[in-house]
Amino acid sequence: MTLQLGDTVPDFTQQTSEGEIKFYDWAGDSWVVLFSHPADYTPVCTTELGEVAKLKSEFEKRNAKVIALSVDNADSHKGWISDINETQSTNVNYPIIADADKKVSDLYGMIHPNANAKVTVRTVFVIDPERKLRLTITYPPSTGRNFQEILRVIDSLQLTDNYSVATPVNWQEGDDVVVSPAIPTEEAKKKFAKGVTEIKPYLRMTPQPNK
Repeated sequence: MTLQLGDTVPDFTQQTSEGEIKFYDWAGDSWVVLFSHPADYTPVCTTELGEVAKLKSEFEKRNAKVIALSVDNADSHKGWISDINETQSTNVNYPIIADADKKVSDLYGMIHPNANAKVTVRTVFVIDPERKLRLTITYPPSTGRNFQEILRVIDSLQLTDNYSVATPVNWQEGDDVVVSPAIPTEEAKKKFAKGVTEIKPYLRMTPQPNK
C-alpha cells in the first residue's frame, strides 16, 4: 500500500511494548507521530528513541502523541528499552509497536524492496486528528532523524490549518509568514491587522497571526 498526503491512514490492532493497542482508539483526538525502525538494538535508532523520549513533553504541548515501530516482538522491545534508557540517560515513555508479522509495515508501505526487502525503512508519518496523513519523511538507515524538524513541521501545519498563511523557507515559530496567494492584497491588509508587506504581488509577508 502506498500512502499519500491527505489519505486517511489505516487503523490496526497490534501488540506494543505497553500492551495491545487499537491505533485509532489510542490516538484519540491527538496528532500522531509514527516513526519506524529497521530492528531492535540498532545504533542510530537507539539514539533516536532516546531523543524522542526527551522531547515527549514538546510533542504533548502540540497535542501530539508519539509511537515507534520495529519488526521485533514486544519482549525484544522491552530489552531494547532498557538499553536505550541506560545509554541515552532517559526513560522511554511511549509505546513501540511490535510488528513481527509486518502487518503495520505493509499497511503503511514501510517495506522498500529495492532498499532492503527484509527490514522497514526509517519513515516518519505525521497524522492529524482526522486520521489524515500530513507528512512523510523517509531516511536511509545511516542517517539519524532530526526531530526538531518534526516539531517545526507540526507547528507549521497547526498554524496554517487555522490561518490563511503558509510558512516560508527555514521558518521557525514566531517568524513572519506568507499570505495565501488566494487572498487579494487589499483584503489581506484588512484580514491581518499586524500589517502586510508586499514584496511581489504573489509574495506577501505578515507577522505570525497568533503571536
